[in-house]
Amino acid sequence: MAGPPYKDITFEIRGKIGIIKFNRPKHLNSFGGSMVEEAIDAFRILDKHPDTVFTVLTGEGRFFSAGADVKTIASVEDVQNEGQKKLYWLRRFLPGVELVRSIIDHSKVTVLALNGNAVGAGAAWFQGSSDLFFAAEGAWLNVTFSALGLVPENGSALAFAQHMGVHRANEMLMFGRKVTVEELREVGLVNQLFPAASFHEDVVGFLERQLVGNDGKSMVEMKRLQNEGRKLERMAAVYSSVDALAERFVEGVPIERMGAKMQELAAKSKSRSKL
Repeated sequence: MAGPPYKDITFEIRGKIGIIKFNRPKHLNSFGGSMVEEAIDAFRILDKHPDTVFTVLTGEGRFFSAGADVKTIASVEDVQNEGQKKLYWLRRFLPGVELVRSIIDHSKVTVLALNGNAVGAGAAWFQGSSDLFFAAEGAWLNVTFSALGLVPENGSALAFAQHMGVHRANEMLMFGRKVTVEELREVGLVNQLFPAASFHEDVVGFLERQLVGNDGKSMVEMKRLQNEGRKLERMAAVYSSVDALAERFVEGVPIERMGAKMQELAAKSKSRSKL
């Protein structure tokens, strides 16, 4: 069953499986256009759907998501004082907060199906907040928050530590080391790996087989019971991290670092064009 006519995601329901797919492949599924807002709406629809058990979040193309668009973030309205700056940035971060809240609070079993590489927010918001994490073989995550003067966003510091341990999470999030999904399976963050060429169909096929052998309501209840004691802790971590992130922007460090990164990329592009 097809969903509403979205522009930057695709949405369908296949039996008891709802599928939300980021659909800005030319932009590596970066968080632009109306993609985040549409994903929030799709999660709301599936949360109330009477028949679905699994909600799958995935992407179209070779990337799952490249995260935030640095060019968009670097464009700032003129604000007069630090109080206005803080409120300005909190308003800008609100859609991301609501998307992650929609996942943490989702009543169905949320499956992250990482179809390809992920960077920044695309590598951090969903990996720890989902109930199951499937990935395409050979994909990698690269969390670049420290390099840009940011902090781990939307509760990812806590979520990653809960799944893979504090020391491993610190290394990944502080130092921005690129990590393969094969490594992440070894430390318990990734559940299953599937071939990249047939990834989406393999994920759906796997979930359909689980629905044959297991009762859907029992699996949803398992998720509820497991999540019940941690939901408020995770949401507190989301709000704490967005406050810390807004403070970093009030200080101005991320804008400086993003500006330098954009100049670096422009210089590389200019150099390549001369060859």
